[in-house]
Amino acid sequence: MAPRVLVSDKLSTTAVQIFKDRGIEVDYLPDLGKDKEKLAEVIGQYDGLAIRSATKVTEKLINAATNLKVVGRAGIGVDNVDIPAASRKGIIVMNTPFGNSITTAEHAVAMIFALARQIPEANASTHAGKWEKNRFMGIEITSKTLGVIGCGNIGSIVATRGVGLKMHVIAFDPFLSDSRAEELGVQKVELDELFARADFITLHTPLTDKTRNIIDAAAIAKMKTGVRIINCARGGLIVEADLVAALKSGKVAGAGIDVFEVEPAENNELFGMENVVATPHLGASTTEAQENVALQVAEQMSDYLIKGAVSNAINMPSITAEEAPRLKPFVKLAEVLGAFVGQVTEDPIKEVEILFDGSTATMNTRALISAALAGLIRPQVSDVNMVSAPIMVKERGIIVAEVKRDKSGVFDGYIKLTVTTEHRTRSIAGTCFSDGKPRFIQIKGINLDAEVGRDMLYTTNADAPGIIGLLGTVCGENGVNIANFQLGRNRPGGDAIALLYLDAPFPETVLEQVRAHKSIDSAKRLRFDVGGD
Repeated sequence: MAPRVLVSDKLSTTAVQIFKDRGIEVDYLPDLGKDKEKLAEVIGQYDGLAIRSATKVTEKLINAATNLKVVGRAGIGVDNVDIPAASRKGIIVMNTPFGNSITTAEHAVAMIFALARQIPEANASTHAGKWEKNRFMGIEITSKTLGVIGCGNIGSIVATRGVGLKMHVIAFDPFLSDSRAEELGVQKVELDELFARADFITLHTPLTDKTRNIIDAAAIAKMKTGVRIINCARGGLIVEADLVAALKSGKVAGAGIDVFEVEPAENNELFGMENVVATPHLGASTTEAQENVALQVAEQMSDYLIKGAVSNAINMPSITAEEAPRLKPFVKLAEVLGAFVGQVTEDPIKEVEILFDGSTATMNTRALISAALAGLIRPQVSDVNMVSAPIMVKERGIIVAEVKRDKSGVFDGYIKLTVTTEHRTRSIAGTCFSDGKPRFIQIKGINLDAEVGRDMLYTTNADAPGIIGLLGTVCGENGVNIANFQLGRNRPGGDAIALLYLDAPFPETVLEQVRAHKSIDSAKRLRFDVGGD
């Protein structure tokens, strides 16, 4: 059955055509996002939801979205999506961080010019028939210092535009490397230094707990008198009441504000101030940007629903369309390794170590880790997937460690999963051969070569004669057919394991008979998703 997508906000019809061209059924209902109750009634029918800002993807809506796999936000901000709730439900949340970068950056630069030359007020005065040439005395921006807070996609574009305008550009961003700063032609500084030096300050950071109210009265007190502040990023980065007070006192000469704490902003104390240029969240509002983000979100959602490729996801490691075919068998391998340990471990898990050896160390290990964790906790949480697994593991206080190393054995690459509980440590390793099927190559430190079967019986015992005969007898007497088996031991007379491949699930009553035998240390029935019914 073809995937089905709902477009609940106003997106370009070209984006709708992309879904159709990719074989996806699409319903274009651009006003539905405003009707919360109606949206909740129908959302269970869809695999994907494409939105802009009007649709609010709340926890209530997510709970009603029984088939939803992906939410695509045409734009950068995902404030209207409950990401933790989506993650717990295993729903991927994507945005389009590059589609409107240039447009938003240009709006910020336009604000700089508007503030420097008082263009909006001069325009209104002139249209009113006044000729107040002496009233609107502006300043040059050449040689002024531009402070950029947040030097990511949009901030870096603003920075390069500032350099092109012959401004001195300084930037604060905890993730900005020295080499990247040099490439952009900006000076990397701490936040307090930026406040002290900048003639213009422009914000280009997401709204997080760390950035909320980043400009308040205390921050403004550190700035130059006559500074001009621009916010085309997110409402909530500036304490609006503190900005109003600074504008009235003259500490801040002007502000260009495109985003507000409460939107739509129909009544705001910044409105009506002559030294404020206010626009209604127009940062991304150009014809080119609207088309770009719509096309981009349609392509991203289609790639995921058809190919399994993940790009620009907020809560999931990216998997490119090119790497998806190569990565897919190892995602299955990682999931199977996690499922094996999850099914044989009864004590609470304290730590998980995932070792990537050889070629696997060069792969997208974040995706492989997510798959391994999903397999690990699925015996306890049946509806977990790669999106929700890391969240659930973190909530349970489980420590996850990743180790990478160069090729160290006969295999080009393999994955080893080690789990620590209060009482013991368990490990299992596996790889994929040319057929793409996952195989176990080591269990409990014992080397073997075992395919993964749907229904399996796993036993541990001391290496001694008669174990296979015992297992065969018990299974035969109870009508359980053994399709195949694999044995392994660490040394003659030492520890041994057996893996039996069964035609059907192993009944609990038969399992108890196996466990009761004095030669068997432990016995576990295992079930793996190997495709098919």
